[in-house]
Amino acid sequence: MRPTAVAYAVRMSENAYLAEGARTAIRPFTPADAEEFTDRAKESHGMHHPWLFPPDDARAYAAYAGRLTEDATKAGFLVCERAVDDGNGTASGPIAGFININNIVGGAFRCGALGYGAFVHAAGRGLMSEGLDLVMRYAFGPLGLHRLEANIQPANAGSIALVRRAGFRLEGFSPDFLFIDGAWRDHERWAITAEMVRQDPPRDADTMAPGSGPAWTTTAPPGAQIPEPPDVRG
Repeated sequence: MRPTAVAYAVRMSENAYLAEGARTAIRPFTPADAEEFTDRAKESHGMHHPWLFPPDDARAYAAYAGRLTEDATKAGFLVCERAVDDGNGTASGPIAGFININNIVGGAFRCGALGYGAFVHAAGRGLMSEGLDLVMRYAFGPLGLHRLEANIQPANAGSIALVRRAGFRLEGFSPDFLFIDGAWRDHERWAITAEMVRQDPPRDADTMAPGSGPAWTTTAPPGAQIPEPPDVRG
């Protein structure tokens, strides 16, 4: 049973989408998202454990979102259902989940590592699959990356299914790779490059019938600052 819907007022004038699909859109984290994000994280504890631990209180959210917006080696995206008109001006739709690109390296590498999670009300609806497609195209377009990696614990079947559907390939296995929930955990290493993503021409999602396909646009809003990947070389 899904949690009871709660209205969270985040005006789109404050939070322009970075990319839009038929049912979802992606945008940056903002301070105004703290209440909804932490509420949804609390609702999703049972689904997230033991794989991930998103912030579930205001102080933790502020630190988490701050790192994603201020650190040039990170980029954070909220996956939201398409905007709705609530009668008081267009508002962002409910947050379905989040996808972050961490450890961004530029130079000859141009790579980042994904971290992501769906919230329980959005699980099983295909929203994160569309959201991941939008993030990949944004990463390989405006962000100028060439490769995205996802390191996933072998028993996390849902997470593996998400990247497999997106076209990631399994590249290897790393024992004792990351320290999570009190122990070093084995991980499978999945990755995708820009050449592996089907480059359909963008279509305006507003002109499409619901369910007619993965329409997407990846144009940054006017005045947006698109950071260059940091030139970090080994």
